[in-house]
Amino acid sequence: GTVLHGGLNHGFALGGDGFLNVSVEYRAPEETNRAGPDTLRVDPPRVTQRIGDADAKDAYLWLNGGIELGGGELYWFGGLSQRKGDSSGFYRSAGDGRTVPELYPNGFLPNIITTVEDGSLAVGYRSQIGDTWDWDVSVNHGRSKFGFFERNSVNVSWWYEPNPIIGAPIPVPYRQSPTSADTGTLKFDQTTVNLDFRGSIEIGSSEPLSLAVGGEYRNENYAIEAGDPVSYSYGRTNNPAIIILNQNGGFAAPGIQGFPGFSPNEEVDDGRNSYALYVDAETRFGGKFLVGGALRFEDYSDFGNTTTGKLSLRYDFTDTFAMRGTVSTGFRAPGVQQLFYSQRSTNIDPTTGLLADTLTARQNSAVTRAFGIDALKEEESQNFSLGFTWRPSDRFSLTADVFRIDIDDRIIFSSNIAPETIGNDGLPCSTTAGGASNCPIRLILAPFGVAQAQFFTNAIDTKTTGIDIVGEFSTEAAGGMLDLTALLHWNKTEVTARRSQSAILSPTQLFDDSQVTLIEEGQPGAHHVLQGVWSRNKWDWTLRANYYGEVAGEGFTPGFKQTWNGATLFDAAVGVNISEKLRISVGGNNILDTYPDKWDPVNAFPFPQLGFTYGWETLPFGINGAYYYAKVDWRF
Repeated sequence: GTVLHGGLNHGFALGGDGFLNVSVEYRAPEETNRAGPDTLRVDPPRVTQRIGDADAKDAYLWLNGGIELGGGELYWFGGLSQRKGDSSGFYRSAGDGRTVPELYPNGFLPNIITTVEDGSLAVGYRSQIGDTWDWDVSVNHGRSKFGFFERNSVNVSWWYEPNPIIGAPIPVPYRQSPTSADTGTLKFDQTTVNLDFRGSIEIGSSEPLSLAVGGEYRNENYAIEAGDPVSYSYGRTNNPAIIILNQNGGFAAPGIQGFPGFSPNEEVDDGRNSYALYVDAETRFGGKFLVGGALRFEDYSDFGNTTTGKLSLRYDFTDTFAMRGTVSTGFRAPGVQQLFYSQRSTNIDPTTGLLADTLTARQNSAVTRAFGIDALKEEESQNFSLGFTWRPSDRFSLTADVFRIDIDDRIIFSSNIAPETIGNDGLPCSTTAGGASNCPIRLILAPFGVAQAQFFTNAIDTKTTGIDIVGEFSTEAAGGMLDLTALLHWNKTEVTARRSQSAILSPTQLFDDSQVTLIEEGQPGAHHVLQGVWSRNKWDWTLRANYYGEVAGEGFTPGFKQTWNGATLFDAAVGVNISEKLRISVGGNNILDTYPDKWDPVNAFPFPQLGFTYGWETLPFGINGAYYYAKVDWRF
């Protein structure tokens, strides 16, 4: 977990009033591994997994600047980054059908290498119109590229594929397969054009009406590029008619192990465009009553159009106390990633503890159409908040807000849809009298050779309620100044409806109880922060307590819901300004080295026995423990 982190920032003058600011940053965090010993698959027991942060190398370049031009300002900002990660998949034991004893007699841990390249640049021009208005036009383009590469692996179907040697009485396996491969690339790019006008209008005896109007055009595109053939194919010809058996006599798995590559079937290069118009207004009546409202119209090339709005009110009862409230509606179109992503991956089957291939099917694919799942549609929401702000003195302030968020047709990842074991006629699917039609899930998934499938769908409605309280207090103490801050947060999310468009999958099959638990209890229902900063002369001392509430999950342990208790983590830091140009600080996060509860060793079987010491689906906070640091800041 050692981290090397360095940054450099420098500003340059451009002309009379122009400037250019450039920052570079480099981070090199080493991996963390909190896996326990594997007592099921190896003897003697040893750690076989990598569970924690990846080993990474990250480099960043950021810039922003501006220069006077034609009575206004030409401005720009953007950046480039490259991040390389080194992580691993699930361990393949020596006797697993997904390994090759001649290459890996003791099993192997697939090694996944990722490279992320991001870039963005925004250029705009802003200027005044008269004394009370200004305008701003800008173009912002960004793109992201996420590449995958697999090492320390094998394509079992390539290794055991029969070699059709002419004249040979019995074909023998090739016994050849690359142990590394490019497994594909994800790409996303977006271009946004904005035009905004802001100013004020006199409206009689009342205070001026602050007004903003504008428009936006956005184009976004998503692409998946296939990996090397060995990363995804079944044998060298990718012909499912060829019988290829693994070391255990079962059908050999296609693709390289760990992160199977994207195939040409998953390749996509598609996108959409949209435009929006908005108006935002705000004014005061009588000096104490503030009213604000906004309307936004959006039109998508693939979803049609919608109009959303917001109304905000605030009343100042005194100079120190005010009430405020907001009502708004929301709209979120599915992301292009949700629309176009598909992939085949290997996960642990929670019912057996064995590795199983999972197909993530894109919307409107052969799989989703066979299940009768409609194409994705937009989410809609209604938001309400009510609170107060109180500032009786310059040294004390308190705010509190209650809120509620209702989301209709929420886009979620479905449950893992697995083939039936018992058919509609009550007989095992292998002997069902009515044939495959009595086992429709098995019939749909069989051509794809996967143990389960999942996909994005609009399956639920949710309601979230909560309260936020923020208090700040400053006072003189021990010859210095003490600043105290309290941030208190509670929330509760409920799934208010489950639905399914499928005649095959019921609502509880499409989004099962374990998924409901993840939505309702998978995030802490409380998060509180108490912080004190005492400063005197050149020194400042910080002590902070972070409380995370309990969470629960059952996605990997069907029939058993485990609760991971909440806990308080403590951070501390001390800094000293050696001079106007040099500052040194040391500190730590989670200084008492607190860890979440461990997985129940009995009810969570087989995961603790496989080395998954802590939860896999959800936890109230991370599994890395204490993190201590020393930092030097130098201005030159």
